[in-house]
Amino acid sequence: MSDLLAGKTILITGASAGIGERAAYLFAREGATLMITARRLPELERVAAAIRVDGGEVLAARADSTNADELAAAVDTAVDRWGRLDGAFNNAGRTQGGGRLADIDEATFDAVLDVNVKGVWLAMRAELAAMLVAPTQGGSIVNVSSVGGTFGASGQSVYGASKAAVIAMSRAAAVEYGHDGIRVNAIAPGATMTDMMSAWQERDPQIIDRLSSLAALGRLAHPDEIAEAAAWLLSDRASYVTGMTLGVDGGTAPWPH
Repeated sequence: MSDLLAGKTILITGASAGIGERAAYLFAREGATLMITARRLPELERVAAAIRVDGGEVLAARADSTNADELAAAVDTAVDRWGRLDGAFNNAGRTQGGGRLADIDEATFDAVLDVNVKGVWLAMRAELAAMLVAPTQGGSIVNVSSVGGTFGASGQSVYGASKAAVIAMSRAAAVEYGHDGIRVNAIAPGATMTDMMSAWQERDPQIIDRLSSLAALGRLAHPDEIAEAAAWLLSDRASYVTGMTLGVDGGTAPWPH
């Protein structure tokens, strides 16, 4: 590893599986000390234990991304332990489970927006507060959007709307906090082999083949590839990058109608 994140304290939401889990392993190998959060504490503790076995320094805390108090407590715990928060990877999210717009019920709509939009806002609110009062004021935040937030996709109307909101919110925060030395960016992953994708494949056995055919690289992403992009944006090597949405989608074209 290159010690890309050496000396940085970074918080990761949704770190118990998928992209968040792989990001936790990568960031630790790159030298970061970590505060990892998720709703599922046993799975989160498994990730933390694996990091410690490899010599990494990590704290794990159950935090529902829609719970302001739990997110704030996680940030406070990191600051109490290490004296600052240098970066955050706001990765927690959920899908809508398919279906055309008029077929989505209100409960699904509310749940998707609650996690994917309000959850990112709540996390950023707590993270920005910590970064603004740090001894070395500044930091970097990376929010997870989606390629689905950049163009329309059948069966993804509510999910896409939530991920487009993440892009807009990230851009606004970058403008508002740039003079405080805080960078805010989003990444827009393409289809990625996670548990969510496996669940989608159970509903639609041909989905992986169809999504792979839309990517110029002809395949889905591995979670590690998404984590690598986030690590760069969190690092000092991206010191003049803010307000951007980095597509990590293998050259995915808009979905056919």
